[in-house]
Amino acid sequence: MWIVFAVTATALFVADIKLSAGHAHEITRKEALTLCGFWVIIASLFGFLTGYMLGYERMIEYFTSYVIEYSLSMDNMFVFVMIFSYFGVPKKYQPKILTWGIIGAVIMRLILIFTGVGLIKAFGWIIYVFGAVLIYTAVKMYLQKDSEMDPGRNPVLKLLAGVLPIDRTDLSGDFFIRKDKLYATSLFATLLVIETSDLIFAVDSIPAVLAISKEAFIVYTSNVFAVVGLRSLYFLLASLLDLFRYLKTGISVILFYVGCKMLASDFIHVPAILSLGVVLGLLALSMILSVAIPRGEEAAKNKE
Repeated sequence: MWIVFAVTATALFVADIKLSAGHAHEITRKEALTLCGFWVIIASLFGFLTGYMLGYERMIEYFTSYVIEYSLSMDNMFVFVMIFSYFGVPKKYQPKILTWGIIGAVIMRLILIFTGVGLIKAFGWIIYVFGAVLIYTAVKMYLQKDSEMDPGRNPVLKLLAGVLPIDRTDLSGDFFIRKDKLYATSLFATLLVIETSDLIFAVDSIPAVLAISKEAFIVYTSNVFAVVGLRSLYFLLASLLDLFRYLKTGISVILFYVGCKMLASDFIHVPAILSLGVVLGLLALSMILSVAIPRGEEAAKNKE
């Protein structure tokens, strides 16, 4: 199954890059929707294969983990919108940055997931730490506003500026340029901020998935299939920002639920199918409310 996963994910991701990100262009909503559907279908087929090879319980764990990671990724995409806007990256170069960002995320998550699984197996009590982190993150996410984030304060970006000067005027689409000396461009600065942001996201999302399954194979494959679809998900959500204003609230409730499940894991067994239903239900409810409930201004007009 590891071999099947590695070959499938690598081949399809390379094909996706060549077909969609092989040349600088702006990804349309139609193309983004097609790519999103493609990756969801591939991830689902792999989930059914997991069930056939490893059993029904592992299949449900995989799908639950995938949905959690994918839903968390939706919220992360709104942060990426802010980062691209801050650096003024043209839309035609954004797929290139996201592609390299995904490759970095896959490698980082491989390290973090196997470290997390190893820690849980070696120190059983650490699951309570993960649970507490998730509950803290859920409360922080619920209370925090997107406008509070300032990409310019990223410490890694400040470190880069101390090593290489940053040229924010270059529009060549390269990560580095040479004039009188070597310069980093806005594209590389953006990539750096996105990579460090994803590392922070992974610290939240991986414990959430570890609450569903302790199997490294389930945790990593569900993470990777969610992550490789982020590029198309970003461009789809970027065109639908106003439709999902309650998504952050829904995701924070999901994190709170998963954190409580992790804290109670030694006392209460929650079936994987129940967790899948809860996660899907909360995600669907947040989207339905986003569409069904008018904004304040619209509500005021309706009353008039």
